[in-house]
Amino acid sequence: MGRVEAALRADTGHRIKALLTTHVDTASSIKTDIPGLRAVLDAVGHPALLAVDCIASLGCDEFRMDAWGVDVMVAACQKGLMTPPGMAFVWFSETARQRCAGADLATPYWAWGPRAEPAEFWQIWNGTAPTSHLFGLRAALDLIGEEGLPQVWARHRALAGAVWAAFHAWGAGNPAIAMNVADPAHRGWSVTAARFGAPDATRLRDWCETKAGVTLGIGLGMAPSTDPAYHGFLRVAHMGHVNAHMTLGALAVMEAGMQALAIPHGQGALSAAASVVAAGA
Repeated sequence: MGRVEAALRADTGHRIKALLTTHVDTASSIKTDIPGLRAVLDAVGHPALLAVDCIASLGCDEFRMDAWGVDVMVAACQKGLMTPPGMAFVWFSETARQRCAGADLATPYWAWGPRAEPAEFWQIWNGTAPTSHLFGLRAALDLIGEEGLPQVWARHRALAGAVWAAFHAWGAGNPAIAMNVADPAHRGWSVTAARFGAPDATRLRDWCETKAGVTLGIGLGMAPSTDPAYHGFLRVAHMGHVNAHMTLGALAVMEAGMQALAIPHGQGALSAAASVVAAGA
């Protein structure tokens, strides 16, 4: 936050028009303090818009656009909204609308006006609507509405905590196994990134996929042939249509893989994960 504040204070001519950030980064699983960024902007008195990418967090992690003073939020239909990839969304504040009204960078395709206030339905998409995606999104939103958004957030928080507990237990017997984000307050609730030690992460990913049908995430952004970290990094997703038996099952498969591959690990991971789920139920 200090570096952000320093940059904003140095921008006396207000050349910075927007502060862009990601709520939850899907590669590292780190979560940004959005209210903290708004507080910095307000403290400095800088007029930059606060724009947030919520693709990996919407529908999983608590996000309050108005209360946190966010001006622009972008997201997509996959991940927490449980719909196949293909649609993107943008929400914007009245401040952002007014600020961008005179911008000369918006082409007709990207203009907010026809999207937010269309004269005809096709203008929402500037063409043919993705009908199948809309039906899928409707079903997904119904599921979220039936469960209740606070309960959806609580479920993701509990499942994330179960995964963290398992990794902590495994790491007690192998220092190479560690959370990528040390502070739980800065971890996203939709995905967990962990360091596993090369080449054990790749070995475990391969075993889980080929022997048990569980696909673990790769080191996103790392090239397998050039970056050694790729082989020592993995991710576990717990987003969208996911529940306790799915997450606990994935963790059990991972432990079976560690046993099969003779990867050193601490004991009690599954019990620790189950205890988190039990406490959050």
